[in-house]
Amino acid sequence: QVQLVESGGGLVQAGGSLRLSCAASGRTFSWNPMGWFRQAPGKEREFVAAVSRSGGSTYYADSVKGRFTISRDNAKNTVYLQMNSLEAEDTAVYYCAAGQPLNGLQTIAAGSVDYWGKGTLVTVSS
Repeated sequence: QVQLVESGGGLVQAGGSLRLSCAASGRTFSWNPMGWFRQAPGKEREFVAAVSRSGGSTYYADSVKGRFTISRDNAKNTVYLQMNSLEAEDTAVYYCAAGQPLNGLQTIAAGSVDYWGKGTLVTVSS
């Protein structure tokens, strides 16, 4: 079992930045590739970014490429999402997710996830 707790959400003006954190507990954190997803009001949950177990590989949705950066610190059992140049369209609940140990990042992007956090709300005002 893996428990995931997100933090760092809040209200920010368009063009601003936020950094989300996801603290993991339970099974060995470094076994799992990790991802971030988001769900805007009235829309389906969508993939944002994923990072490999070592942190050496990353994968992004086209909508956030160049603006968001995913990273992880296995010593702290934490994955991060640095969000820059935020836009109103980025407003959503952001969820942390853990994939199966042997899953590739594109598999996570397709929604194949073992564990979900409860989410943190990001609101971008225009």
